[in-house]
Amino acid sequence: MIGLMSDSHDNLKAIRKAVKLFNSKKVELVLHAGDLISPFTAQEFIKLKSPMIAVYGNNDGEREGLRKAYQNMCYLEDFKEISVDERTIALFHGTNISLIEALSASGRYDVVVHGHSHQNRVENEKTLTINPGETCGYLTGDKTVALLDPIDLSYEILFL
Repeated sequence: MIGLMSDSHDNLKAIRKAVKLFNSKKVELVLHAGDLISPFTAQEFIKLKSPMIAVYGNNDGEREGLRKAYQNMCYLEDFKEISVDERTIALFHGTNISLIEALSASGRYDVVVHGHSHQNRVENEKTLTINPGETCGYLTGDKTVALLDPIDLSYEILFL
């Protein structure tokens, strides 16, 4: 099982809840689709009992500080291609809707995970496209993450 999250926006309380949830579900990997915001958030993510892969979001202005804070957990970039259980996953923040659509239609990826809009959204056409919503809850009032089974591509959106 893979934990999916995005747009945590340095809301430490929400991050703690997400980490606790992912640890209780014994996820094998956590994918964060950007907008970590502050280097001090690493102090909560280090409590994950699984590896984490994260990408930068459009609000991650302190990139050097984030890179240093997260260097023992993951190497931050703008885009990641991940292989899990013979599935190929694209991970990025997703500020460009055309890019989301192009990656989803390309046939290269089994799953495209993105964030940015703060709205949880799932489309299952040629490619499973998932936005787990906002972990922070700042815009919608809903703090959400998702679980993804990389084998059968089943998923669940969870409220924190």
